[in-house]
Amino acid sequence: MKLSLFLPTGTSSEFPGASDPVAAFTTIRDIARTAEECGFHALWAPDHFVPFGGGADHVFEVWTTLAALARETNRIRLGQMVTANGYRNPALQAKMASTLDVISDGRLTFGVGAGWFEQEYAAFGYDFPPAPERLRQLRETLQIVRSIWTEPSATFDGRHYRVQSLTARPTGVQTPHVPIMVAGGGEKVTLRLVAEYADYCNVQEPPEEVARKFGVLAQHCADVGRDFSTITKTSTGYCILADSDAEARAQIPPWAPMVFPGELADYGLVGTVETIRERLAVWERAGVDELIVAFQQVTDLAVLRRFAAEFIDDQGDATT
Repeated sequence: MKLSLFLPTGTSSEFPGASDPVAAFTTIRDIARTAEECGFHALWAPDHFVPFGGGADHVFEVWTTLAALARETNRIRLGQMVTANGYRNPALQAKMASTLDVISDGRLTFGVGAGWFEQEYAAFGYDFPPAPERLRQLRETLQIVRSIWTEPSATFDGRHYRVQSLTARPTGVQTPHVPIMVAGGGEKVTLRLVAEYADYCNVQEPPEEVARKFGVLAQHCADVGRDFSTITKTSTGYCILADSDAEARAQIPPWAPMVFPGELADYGLVGTVETIRERLAVWERAGVDELIVAFQQVTDLAVLRRFAAEFIDDQGDATT
């Protein structure tokens, strides 16, 4: 199981609004460089514009952030966890992603989802249609993006989006195209979209639920004639490393239920080194190929180095 880093951009109020924004971005750069030095497999950054808890803290836009970090790093992979489909036209998204794949010399995974943060949609003036319509929009986006990257010329006339005789070069570095991640655990539609169009999935649930939903995905793959093993299965963990489990549990932030379903204290990487090692093994047994770890103390580079020394081997795999 690979271990990757969820890169902060301010959504969890890591960078107070009164602080220097240039210094804040320098911290993001230093976290990215440290993650690469420590052997993390990838950096995944959120596509959000405002803090989850409200307020006026600094939040950095993900695509420009990753473009900058692509030139500040050399090995570590990059991706969005995940870009919200409704925030940008799908043809533009394809163009941005293929450009970033070139900038990073073939290190991008294009992460996309239907979007969920209604408050953010309203603040920026985006329409927020019901979930079924957002999922239909996502399906069209996936069709358009794959067509742009794999066909000499893309034409698509859908209910929500259209492109006409579109040739968009460069189409990226990786072959046959930039890998696509679809995030979400919806059993009828989202996981079906993964089986049909994606190279990666992300299910953000407790491990036992993750394992169950991977089973649902396997059935969708069988239904569409897809080899389940060709999909990289990922999930997301939250880490609070402390000298005792009780001390770690006391630090779980109040916004955690917004993004981590269930009782995070009972399944997250929350506790001592021994507790975290046991829980990493649980994630691996659930069938997770890559665990994306968000850190409560992420701006403390010593914590990242300690975690890596304890749990990451020379190949970027978890040592459990």
